Amino acid sequence: MMRNGAAVRPVRMIRRLCLLFLAAAFVLAAQDDERAAPYFPTPETIVVRMLQLGELQPGEKMFDLGSGDGRIVIMAAQKFKADATGVEIDDDLWNQSSRRIRKLGLQKNARIIHGDIFQQDYSSADLLTIYLLPRSNDKLRPLLERQLKKGTRIVAHDFGFTGWTPVKVVDIDDDGEGRSHRLFLYKR
Repeated sequence: MMRNGAAVRPVRMIRRLCLLFLAAAFVLAAQDDERAAPYFPTPETIVVRMLQLGELQPGEKMFDLGSGDGRIVIMAAQKFKADATGVEIDDDLWNQSSRRIRKLGLQKNARIIHGDIFQQDYSSADLLTIYLLPRSNDKLRPLLERQLKKGTRIVAHDFGFTGWTPVKVVDIDDDGEGRSHRLFLYKR
């Protein structure tokens, strides 16, 4: 594979088309929905990469906004020994993730808040993980700018924040499930 030649362009084009398709699917799924994003689970390989990119350390406070089935919260508590909190508005996903946390015995270090991501206090966060639609990121940005302390890290999956410059962008061409991903690391 040529790195500076034409062979790289198709990979980039395919990646862009995948992201465009994913964004369109998100928008269509959320058109009649008040949620910040439809449920779309993050592959485990990407969960690990997000937490590594965010340099999550044992004992740090992390939040996953729109935590879905709780996989990021559980991984943060289990493997990274963090104090992990998810925020999920969907009743079924909140129940499912809360039950899984209890089943795994992680209640001391992991929890899911049943609520709206736009109504929470993130001022204690060392790391935020986010996989939301671009319009939701834009709506969330002013809240985060007011609340987050200096040095807080934010890892956004696939969709960045308008007006913020990432410290690092990581492209993952294959997640093991045949899809590419882009991770954005921001620091306040």
